Amino acid sequence: MCGIAGLLGLDGESSDASALQRMIGTLGHRGPDAAATLVQGPIGLAHARLSIVDLSGGAQPMSNEDGTVWVVFNGELFNHVELRERLLARGHRFRTRCDTEVLVHAYEDFGEACVELFNGQWAFGLWDAREGKLVLSRDRLGVRPLYYSRSARRFAFASEIKALFALPETARELDLRGLDQLFTFWSVVPPRTVFRDILQVPPGHTLVVTRARSRLERHWESSYAPEESVSEGEHAERLRDALVEATRIRLRADVPVGAYLSGGLDSAVVAAVVRQHTGARLRTFSVGFEDAAYDETGFQQQVVRHLGVEHAHLRCTEQELGTVFPRVVWHAESPTVRCAPAPMFLLSKLAHECGFKVVLTGEGSDEVLGGYDIFKEAKIRRFWAAHPNSRLRPLLLRRLYPYMTALHAQPDEFLRRFFHVRPEDLDSPFFSHLPRWSVTAGIKRMYSGAVQSALDGFDARDELRAALPEGYERWDPFQRAQFLEMGLLLPGYLLSTQGDRMAMAHSVEARHPFLDPGVVEVGSRIPSRLKMRALDEKYLLKKAVSDLIPPFLMSRPKQPYRAPDVGPFFVAHEGRARFAWVDDVCSERSIERAGVFDPVAVSRLLSKLRREQAVGARDGMSLVAVLSTQLLVEHFIQRSPKAGPAL
Repeated sequence: MCGIAGLLGLDGESSDASALQRMIGTLGHRGPDAAATLVQGPIGLAHARLSIVDLSGGAQPMSNEDGTVWVVFNGELFNHVELRERLLARGHRFRTRCDTEVLVHAYEDFGEACVELFNGQWAFGLWDAREGKLVLSRDRLGVRPLYYSRSARRFAFASEIKALFALPETARELDLRGLDQLFTFWSVVPPRTVFRDILQVPPGHTLVVTRARSRLERHWESSYAPEESVSEGEHAERLRDALVEATRIRLRADVPVGAYLSGGLDSAVVAAVVRQHTGARLRTFSVGFEDAAYDETGFQQQVVRHLGVEHAHLRCTEQELGTVFPRVVWHAESPTVRCAPAPMFLLSKLAHECGFKVVLTGEGSDEVLGGYDIFKEAKIRRFWAAHPNSRLRPLLLRRLYPYMTALHAQPDEFLRRFFHVRPEDLDSPFFSHLPRWSVTAGIKRMYSGAVQSALDGFDARDELRAALPEGYERWDPFQRAQFLEMGLLLPGYLLSTQGDRMAMAHSVEARHPFLDPGVVEVGSRIPSRLKMRALDEKYLLKKAVSDLIPPFLMSRPKQPYRAPDVGPFFVAHEGRARFAWVDDVCSERSIERAGVFDPVAVSRLLSKLRREQAVGARDGMSLVAVLSTQLLVEHFIQRSPKAGPAL
């Protein structure tokens, strides 16, 4: 895994070597092992390397034999061994063992369509000198980030936004519409970001840029074609075979590969496949909390004993989470509505300190195979809506969220409004996500008057509605919910703010077997009734791996990964901020200077948090949103980001 950056002159002038150096200089955490730049007429490419495959021979930028194709590549092609054999048979010759050279030769033979051959996670910039075009591509599900901006003089791209801010022409302003989307969906709708004039290549897309024009083309999108005629046993066998193969090829590395263990089903499955189907030794890593409401240490230890792996465990205190939070925001380059990325930042630090550059995770299983409570919730809501006067059906919603005690005392009519169980809600293409989005959107009540005016008439769902795939309305409700999770929360939050950014902060590459295209394809053909049987989530996955995992995981209810959202910032029972930076960024002067939130509304929220020990999800998210937005403005708009956060 690496950091990449590049410039394409649009005015005929030679590319700027010093600008490239500044850009790649901001990405040293992504690639601490080597850095290099190339200037060739109008094109400039830069690369910061994290050496994982072919440690001595994979230097970038890398070219073909005659220097007409150059590439900088962030990611891994897990099927590079098979592709190399195919390309050798077609007459290509290789100088290295690395997957980057496979990419170069694949492009020579197949052009932009080469990405359809790749099993991997990638973001790359490729210069085709013969055609005078820059090709930018991002993997199917958005595991790796890729941003770009354009001025009158040049086009720029990079792995992270801070590299684009190294250019003097890049505007340092928030995109209020992108921000409003984030405060609805937890992420923005690509190609937007939260910064004006900085865009992202959407997952599954390729952007081709020349001096005269640019075009954005999709090379992959989610689809669902359930095979009802296939038996349950055959579906389970297909899934298991795909998972074993996906895990096996993700062990390809010239450095040790570890794994994260959460204490839940998905990470345990990945670790068990490694242990029982590959014979590879495995080191695992996990994070726990001092607050028992969030801690899964006991479950993690049961999995460790069952698998017999060497294990390292980190116990997070709220003090530690609050301490690292400014750096979390600096690496995330985005506001966040939860504190959950902070423990992942500390976990990657643990893996790095243990000498690991690569870890496997269970990310993606819930989206591909139907594991989230939001899928259960939507099913119960439709069940209730079929008999709206039922007294028993609302009880299922109360049982679904035992930790949301404030809901339990509310009357059914309140639950009907809160969970959007009304006729007009049933017709929404976003039915499954309406309650979550409504809770998150409570943050917007704190907008300043100027922001409210600027967003007048804007609906965060408009661009999402326009991006829905053809035939979406004919998918069953479960599939529509899956699509929204895979298209929004997965790439924009789980794989980015909580994933790539927190891992790469400590030069650690995360790999996700459940997001292998073969696994995703198998998952798309599994009927919804086998993904969630009644209210038993990931039913087919459990059937497929029942002999690999500890028995308790077969019946343990899914516990979503959570972290405390208020405790890291306020001392319990004392009502005071833990850190001077919290008081500073929340001061009336700082709030007014940033201009996003209303100082009175923020002051009212802080007073409530200091006064009350039991805090609801809406207030917790509002606090984290305010803190992270204020830090974002401090880091990237009010000062230079190149040296990291000052707080």
